[in-house]
Amino acid sequence: MLKRRELLPLSAALLAAPRLAAAQGQRSLRFVPQADLAILDPIATPAFVTRAHALMVFDTLYGWDADFVSRPQMAEGHVVENDGKLWRITLREGLRFHDGEPVRARDVVASLDRWGKRDTYAYDLMDVVEEMRAESDRVVTLRLRKPFPTLPDLLGKPGTNIPCIMPERLASTDPMRPLTEMVGSGPFRFVADERVPGARNVYTRFEGYMPRPSGTPSFLAGPKVAHLDRVEWRTMPDAGTAAAALQSGEVDWWEQPLPDLLPVLRRHRDVRVSIQDETGFIAFLRLNHTQAPFNNPAIRRAIFAALDQAEVMRAVAGEDRAMWRDNIGFITPGPMASSAGMQALTSPRSIDEAKRQLQAAGYRGERVVFMAPTDFAAINAMSLVTGDLLRRIGFNVDYQALDWGTLAQRWNSRQPVEQGGWSAFCTFTTAAATATPADNKFIRGIGDRGLMGWPDSADIERHRTAFLDATDPAAQRAACAALQEAAFRDVPYVPLGIFLQPTAYRRNVLDIPKGFPLFFNVRRG
Repeated sequence: MLKRRELLPLSAALLAAPRLAAAQGQRSLRFVPQADLAILDPIATPAFVTRAHALMVFDTLYGWDADFVSRPQMAEGHVVENDGKLWRITLREGLRFHDGEPVRARDVVASLDRWGKRDTYAYDLMDVVEEMRAESDRVVTLRLRKPFPTLPDLLGKPGTNIPCIMPERLASTDPMRPLTEMVGSGPFRFVADERVPGARNVYTRFEGYMPRPSGTPSFLAGPKVAHLDRVEWRTMPDAGTAAAALQSGEVDWWEQPLPDLLPVLRRHRDVRVSIQDETGFIAFLRLNHTQAPFNNPAIRRAIFAALDQAEVMRAVAGEDRAMWRDNIGFITPGPMASSAGMQALTSPRSIDEAKRQLQAAGYRGERVVFMAPTDFAAINAMSLVTGDLLRRIGFNVDYQALDWGTLAQRWNSRQPVEQGGWSAFCTFTTAAATATPADNKFIRGIGDRGLMGWPDSADIERHRTAFLDATDPAAQRAACAALQEAAFRDVPYVPLGIFLQPTAYRRNVLDIPKGFPLFFNVRRG
């Protein structure tokens, strides 16, 4: 068994890293993101680092508040007619893009159309849209084949892919080809000529941004005020360098410090450590369903017999059980959670049983290309443990250590492993997104229309539809239980547990919101 000390070595020398560039002005903030911002286009990737970037540059029609209620954002409001089958959304007056052009309804239509071709929750909406058009410069009309009462929730959702509004000329491009020009209407501009891929990204306050005139700031809802003149993201794959920079004041906020470094940071008088997302993150192993060996569901199921989620979570989050949970299924803890199928994870763990199941399933030693990002600490830790598990139960593992940017681009490849394709990798998503199947894009069984890995499961889709169509909580819970049983049979991914991720920042950084990193309404003391 791999020990945590073998995965996350720490030495005092790392904390003595050299000083970085001199601190900038009082209204600047220097941020160390979880990973490099390899892809800028929020429609082209579900990567969390791209979502944080997108919510600085772009705005959305609606936004969830801290109670998960969707509130108008760019929208002034909406009216619903024809028994829920006609929506008219009116834009606020005075909205402008960073290039000076006004935000018009036709920009919204083009943006939603582009987003609707990539986001798996948006597929549900687009499947019932009969017509979507600009009725005037400020009014967007959606004519539906059947009611879609959760439309504001969908258009304001915090989960990737964010339905960002961009100029029509950008939104009209192929969503399969990531944009590099970033023009939004959000509170910050992206400074393209200061971008250094793999090292730095810069944002400056957009003077023309118009926050909502009323309401209380709450998560993605209410007025979004840019108190900072400049935000600089600095990619620092080396945890010791990031820790030293935070302690010395060379950076102001480190998104995801390693657990082994937390005691040092907590002792520093000018640093605070907190947990901003109290729902946590669910880690999982994503498998490529389109080629051997994981195109065989019996081979996928064999992994469950030996998987010890606690072992994976200790590697990611340390020995403190308050920082992680195991025995996590496909519907994460909450009102819709179920014990259905959970014996796959709670029965006695056995490497020998997994080997027996693997052989009985017909595994013939096919090479398993396992991609692992060495510059993304949490995913690197879960990858080392999970890759080792696959070897121990008999898989022919080709463990390929990559940087996160390369992995995030390569996961879209459908080529055979002999031609640069892949078989498996670990990642994570917010546990809140998997508390129901509505926006859990990784559980979708829609084949080529889905995300990397491309699971195909009519049973999962049938039960997900039943959940969306259910009119009372009991029917929703029944649909979730049936869906989880189907997921344990078809294995769209392998759940690895839930962990909490602390963040660390200088004490003069104020009003950091709960949830994932947001930069509007943040102040410097």
